[in-house]
Amino acid sequence: MNTMLRKSVLGIAGLAFTGGVFAGPIAAHAAEPVHSSKPVAVAVQGAQSKIDLNDEQLANAKAIIAATKKAGLPERAAVISIATSLQESKLENLGHLGDRNDHDSLGLFQQRPSSGWGTPEQITNPEYSTLAFLKGLKQVDGWQDMPLTEAAQTVQVSAYPDAYAQWEQQAADIVAHNWNS
Repeated sequence: MNTMLRKSVLGIAGLAFTGGVFAGPIAAHAAEPVHSSKPVAVAVQGAQSKIDLNDEQLANAKAIIAATKKAGLPERAAVISIATSLQESKLENLGHLGDRNDHDSLGLFQQRPSSGWGTPEQITNPEYSTLAFLKGLKQVDGWQDMPLTEAAQTVQVSAYPDAYAQWEQQAADIVAHNWNS
């Protein structure tokens, strides 16, 4: 390729690159939806699941939100907590399930008395179990900025570490709808 043609091609490529560097962030911002009152979800991962909630499940979600506020934590902590409970129990305060039980797991978060989460009575108390979960969450460095599934897994140590992610959108919607009520 002759020198003149090569300089022209490189010049055009340079302009295209520069335009992309400067216009890319502007175009990316223009494509982002604006969420006014919803807590910001950090990188919702994968396909999302959703279930219809009955009155008991909604009451448990509201109890998680109230406990999060009591702990002085932000909406993001409530989103992580509710998504975790959706995965672990579908927001149902589960007692002993007999042969279907995973070890001695109980409550909204399927916490185990044998693992030091508390007594069966404590673990099946929505406020107590949420505060216990949040205590674990606060010990995770950077939990506020990490993907939900990573934060939840660090606290829960589940056999299915990526399963929490599927509930992030529903949890964010529940928190957005109930945080100020």
